Amino acid sequence: MTVLVTGGAGYIGSHMVLALLERDEDVVVVDNLVTGHEWAVPAGATFYKADIADPAALDRVFASHRIDAVMHFAGLIIVPESVRLPLDYYRENTCASGVLIQRALEAGVESFIFSSSAAVYGAPGLEPVKETAPFAPTSPYGTSKLMTEWMLRDVAAVNPGFRYAALRYFNVAGADPEMRAGQSSGPSTHLIKIAAEAATGKRDGIAIYGDDFDTPDGTCVRDYIHVTDLADAHYAALSYLRAGGASMAANCGYGVGYSVRQVVDAVKAVSGVDFRVTQAPRRAGDPAMIVAAPGFAREVLGWTPRLDDLPTIIRHALQWESLLSDRKAREQDAR
Repeated sequence: MTVLVTGGAGYIGSHMVLALLERDEDVVVVDNLVTGHEWAVPAGATFYKADIADPAALDRVFASHRIDAVMHFAGLIIVPESVRLPLDYYRENTCASGVLIQRALEAGVESFIFSSSAAVYGAPGLEPVKETAPFAPTSPYGTSKLMTEWMLRDVAAVNPGFRYAALRYFNVAGADPEMRAGQSSGPSTHLIKIAAEAATGKRDGIAIYGDDFDTPDGTCVRDYIHVTDLADAHYAALSYLRAGGASMAANCGYGVGYSVRQVVDAVKAVSGVDFRVTQAPRRAGDPAMIVAAPGFAREVLGWTPRLDDLPTIIRHALQWESLLSDRKAREQDAR
């Protein structure tokens, strides 16, 4: 059987393709390359340049392969942008997902793994967030993810052969330890990514958005997870569903929070570069603190993180930025 990975030319999707290929899975990638790169699709996967909102394109893919599982990563991910452009996020994240779910259901797909987000919880407070926390998204991005979860829930309720796992990410960072994949799409908005860009000279500094949150140092606190551990969590979810596990949702985080200032200081320490840091106003949609209660994924899926260490995450992110600089220089020389 074959696993379809949407968004497999992007950051998390390309790591997932690597993880699947390492486990001898047959992999098909569908990506429209709006933010992804075809060169980022690992060798060994079958690639289709297509949009998941195009039902005819999806039908051709499903007709050409015996796909038993879908891993759905495609979508828009920038929280402040979603506040400015809400309809874009509902169209690309929710409506397009509806097309994919329908076509997967009609093709007889049994397992569907969805790239959801901790943004479905909104600003739950200072305690680690369990999967049973109330839904209260503070941005259209979070709402678009929650609406897709609800579609999956309702479809699974009336189709016994279709089961899903919604994995709610916290803050994903780092790169493949062997430097086969990393975060390449722009513009960059995630803290460790932009701090790594500052440390490698790609930007003249970074801004901290808000210093008056109700947190120990006034800056936002987040739970950072290594992208390779996240890919492992997805494979654990796939194995769980294939073994007959019931539809479920699980947090993907480590259960440890770091403030923006702590992360910036850590990037400076690991890189040895004292880049410029300025203070800026809060951004719309940013909760003060959100940290995972990760026990459910470990207990139910049997997921065991291997790279649960902030300096390791940062070191891999820095190594990847250096490789991207080398790649860009080679491309310029070739021109």
